[in-house]
Amino acid sequence: MSATIQRETSSANSAEAKKTELRVNKKKCSWASYMTNSPTVIVMIGLPARGKTYMSKKLTRYLNWIGVPTKVFNLGVYRREAVKAYKSYDFFRHDNKEAMEIRKQCALVALEDVKGYLTEEGGQIAVFDATNTTRERRDLILDFGKENAFKVKMCQIYFCVKVSSPDYPERHRERVMDDFLKRIECYKVTYQPLDPDDYDKDLSFIKVENVGRRFLVNRVQDYIQSRIVYYLMNIQVHSHSLYLCRHGESNHNMEGRIGGDSELSPGGKQFAHALRGFIEEHKLSDLKVWTSQLRRTIQTAEELIVPYEQWKILNEIDAGVCEEMTYDMIQNSFPEEFALRDQDKYHYRYLGGESYQDLVQRLEPVIMELERQGNVLVICHQAVMRCLLAYFLDKSADDLPYLKCPLHTVLKLSPVAYGCKVEMFYLNVEAVNTHRDRPLVIGRQTDPAPIRRNSYTPLSSHDQFKRPRLYSAGNRPWLPQRPTPSALQFPEMPEGVLQQSQVSVRNGWCPLN
Repeated sequence: MSATIQRETSSANSAEAKKTELRVNKKKCSWASYMTNSPTVIVMIGLPARGKTYMSKKLTRYLNWIGVPTKVFNLGVYRREAVKAYKSYDFFRHDNKEAMEIRKQCALVALEDVKGYLTEEGGQIAVFDATNTTRERRDLILDFGKENAFKVKMCQIYFCVKVSSPDYPERHRERVMDDFLKRIECYKVTYQPLDPDDYDKDLSFIKVENVGRRFLVNRVQDYIQSRIVYYLMNIQVHSHSLYLCRHGESNHNMEGRIGGDSELSPGGKQFAHALRGFIEEHKLSDLKVWTSQLRRTIQTAEELIVPYEQWKILNEIDAGVCEEMTYDMIQNSFPEEFALRDQDKYHYRYLGGESYQDLVQRLEPVIMELERQGNVLVICHQAVMRCLLAYFLDKSADDLPYLKCPLHTVLKLSPVAYGCKVEMFYLNVEAVNTHRDRPLVIGRQTDPAPIRRNSYTPLSSHDQFKRPRLYSAGNRPWLPQRPTPSALQFPEMPEGVLQQSQVSVRNGWCPLN
């Protein structure tokens, strides 16, 4: 009788404990839905050679450019660390249990790195770049997001842009293509696309189909996700080139003055004529020309004798009270402002003017249009050109204000697989050097502690986004216990699949992807 009562009491306590745990987990899982600025995991979905990595890198570059800390976690990199010697498509067969276990362990390690980036390294968005073609894998990632109060957004991509792969170094093209096509067939056997009408109807996702001609957007959760959708809908995969140059040398350039709306110097007019010859020589008949609304860019474009568009948002950075002053005049009249700008040139805002950070936000519509257009020549200004270059070349906010953009030089940017090819053309017209090198400031502020935008503004933070206090509420790790190295010793693979492969272990974990 006593034993029966004890069993019933134990059972009741166990049931109550489960209910408590369920309530705690339910509350924990709901955090991300009402926390506006919860970290977000973007999950790429699609067969190989559909442009997932291409889109991941472009999206990450854009988000970092607008000030949202973002990082790509490519599962292929983790897998190649774990399995040094790639043999053939057999590794991706769904009935290859040993290989499937390796791939799953790699995914778990990648998700742990995602967690570390979002909780410990100040990241706001993590892009999980993998095929993620099965519901089982996607449910695993969703559970991971709920456990850690991360928002999860799915992104199913269908672009055919694959040109190479690290799995096939220096091999014959025919053999590579045959193996790669068989590898895709292995994924097709178990591929389960997103089901917007039933199974996945409650998920936040975007489906990109037919090379960006059709989009299906479901349950956008916040402002950042809407920005992501906006960007993806402006991406066009086509061959084109972007030409960037500054206006011809102006009278203010010759005097060392910043800002203003001065006219071209004789040398500047000579450059405008040389620019016309450059366009004719390269036979850029379909070229669109954009300028700012300041006279020096308009006068440069007038010489080309082609239609051009004026954009107010392409105007030079507003120097406020320092407009039309030389740097020596600024240093003498506003010594504190001069010193503050040297400490953090990207975030410093001129009195009554703008910062480089403000300029980046202003130029976002230009970036969207450049992604959609064909060949374009942008005749702009030094600070504007730096911001545009930083986007296309993936430069940090710290480096952006010091990019070299000399006068009378044309830069040609051509998209390549995962980046941008840069060609520089100097048009042999002398001009003054307006570049100012990064100053060697003693005690230069490098940490993300609060700073001053200028001497009249209150202390402000580098981070544009509020950070929810999710991780002070006693979250337990998603993976309760890290496995020992011995737990990751995988059995030998069959002959011809993974024989003589090397499995490296990092801190007790099999490296991912």
